[in-house]
Amino acid sequence: MELFVQQTINAVSLGGTYALLALGLAIVFSVMGMINFAHGELMTTSGYTLLYCGLAGVPFLISVPLAIVVAMVAAMLMERIAFRPVRNSSPATMLVTSFAVAIILQTLFQNFIAKRSKPVILPDALAESIAFGDFLIGINKLIAIAATVLMLIFLNGFFKRASVGIAMRAAAEDFPIARLMGVRANAVIAGAFALSGMLAGVAAVLWVSQRASVDPLMGFVPVLKAFIAAILGGLGSLTGAVAGGFLLGFIEIYLTAFLPEHLLEFKEPIGLGIVVLVLLLRPNGLIPAASFGKVKV
Repeated sequence: MELFVQQTINAVSLGGTYALLALGLAIVFSVMGMINFAHGELMTTSGYTLLYCGLAGVPFLISVPLAIVVAMVAAMLMERIAFRPVRNSSPATMLVTSFAVAIILQTLFQNFIAKRSKPVILPDALAESIAFGDFLIGINKLIAIAATVLMLIFLNGFFKRASVGIAMRAAAEDFPIARLMGVRANAVIAGAFALSGMLAGVAAVLWVSQRASVDPLMGFVPVLKAFIAAILGGLGSLTGAVAGGFLLGFIEIYLTAFLPEHLLEFKEPIGLGIVVLVLLLRPNGLIPAASFGKVKV
């Protein structure tokens, strides 16, 4: 029982990180109809911000919001420089552009920062644990869960009450009609990228706080998993992205913890097999977007 509870906490922590990244992908997709595979590089940018803030002696509580802001600014610059010129092109063109941006940024990180992983200075408190009866729970796990919950509450309020959030929801439903109603395309798309950058920044802080290192490809695998989570939940569905992220986190952790030792080397294919099985039962995802299949502008 103790092992099950401990692994469930780990699953919620990992699933929350995947959920935040999948939300960032889903927000951009819902507005532009494009998967931004350079999303992982926003995460890496935040990681390197934490690294250099630590080396400069900046307190961690200041480094965290700074890393998130840097990711937001990088996301808006990415949209303005790389994606806005090809916005009216085919989806294939935008997809290739996102891959190109990702590869360019990875190359820049490798050539101008470091080719290998570098340790990040973190507060000693993040390595400590808190006892709950017979259970020991890492503070970094608790922070990850709390941060995920707070971000989901914030996003729920943002999309329901903030004018920009309401405009994003309208654009996700039917962008051409939303533009006819006075919604400014540039503002909505820039806002979507800023929001995705914020989510990538938060996910990066959670990722680094549990691994204490950053490398040029840090964001590649998490965002690939987040992409799978977004599809699993229902591509373009924000609620589905959260559900898919948590489900994928549970699949990964439970397989690692409870698979027989001789099957552990097959953990990844078994996990993908479970994902495929879910998609066979729910082809459009767990919670499909209401605007699934509509034209984006």
